[in-house]
Amino acid sequence: MLTDISIKSLIAPTNLPNSRRETPDGKVAGLFFIIQPSGAASWALRYRAAGGAPRKLTLGPFPAFDLKAARRAAEDARGRIAKGEDPAREKTAARAAAKAEREADHDLVERIVEQFVERHAKAHTRDWRETERILNRNVVDRWRGRRLSQIGRADVHNLLDAIADRGAPIAANRVLAQLRVMCKWAVGRGIIENSPCEDVKAPASEKGRERDRVLEPAELRLVWDAVDALGWPWSPFVRLLALTGQRRDEIAGMRWSELSLEKAVWMLPGERSKNRRANEVPLSAAALEILRSLPRFEKSDLVFTTNGKTPISGFSPMKRRLDNAIAEIAASRGAAPVAPWTLHDLRRSAASGMASLGIGPHIVEAILNHKSGTVRGVAAVYNRYTYGPEKRAALAAWATRVEAIVSGGATSNVVKLKAMS
Repeated sequence: MLTDISIKSLIAPTNLPNSRRETPDGKVAGLFFIIQPSGAASWALRYRAAGGAPRKLTLGPFPAFDLKAARRAAEDARGRIAKGEDPAREKTAARAAAKAEREADHDLVERIVEQFVERHAKAHTRDWRETERILNRNVVDRWRGRRLSQIGRADVHNLLDAIADRGAPIAANRVLAQLRVMCKWAVGRGIIENSPCEDVKAPASEKGRERDRVLEPAELRLVWDAVDALGWPWSPFVRLLALTGQRRDEIAGMRWSELSLEKAVWMLPGERSKNRRANEVPLSAAALEILRSLPRFEKSDLVFTTNGKTPISGFSPMKRRLDNAIAEIAASRGAAPVAPWTLHDLRRSAASGMASLGIGPHIVEAILNHKSGTVRGVAAVYNRYTYGPEKRAALAAWATRVEAIVSGGATSNVVKLKAMS
């Protein structure tokens, strides 16, 4: 009869078998202690089911199942066998059913989106949260519970048509782009055999849709005034976009540890920038005033956060609220409505505004952290000057221009900087 002491002896390194070995318990009929050459051990019950068919029921691993627990489990199983049950067959059937259920759900749209974001988007795209948002809002919400293997081109066209019909044809293009990549990924992993996006063309033509939208001074003033209706965190966030000309996600993910308010500079690290290049962004007096007024979450390094754990998100709902506020203010002032615009247009407006002040294009590109521009070729290789003082003067001049615009002053009276060569 097995004992705790005899089991310790059986699993001692010097006693390990060269091949799988079963040792009967001697107390509970059919109970065996199984040892592998690797030293792994487990418990099993051998019995004969109704009709005399031999069966083996694995009870559990040792030492998670000690001798006492193994005997108790074996006795329970033998009681079920005495009633005509077959616990080994039932366990096999339950395992097969669970596997079938998992396999049946493996190509559900919501599951594929979740896996795609986790295994592909996070590893290959910096703005994976935007990918996740686009797919969840437009694809999962419409196709939840459906299998991607049963989605066809007609379904994709219907999906895109619905987005275009709500007045967002360019958004439909973006959805198709993300869906196409996800389906290609799913084909590559053997989840589906063919992509339903094959031969599906973008619903809206972007030919001639140049990315040249620049806000006029009157429009910038409306935006600046309207964000007051949004409050924290959007009001200071949008205004920093306008003052610094930096990218939306880079400001949204700003950390206090990146800021030196005493030196009036923001050191954007390369791992957070779109082109993987660090950028030193001088802070104007107006930008500093905004940052110094912001609340801080205890034990959080994030500047723009509502929970202290993640950067702000939900830009699309915020933009809709902002557009509504702009329309109301414009109507109250008898001003013309603002043509469609994006948050990225604030970056372009800052660049164009600085250029209008006589600031050299290479200085503007340094502020925007553009990888390619006017300094190219051999000059790009040897010119490692960061234009720190010039960038500071340029952003200060732009902040003065913005202040004149939003205060309703005559922007033509703003002194232009001498062109910097």
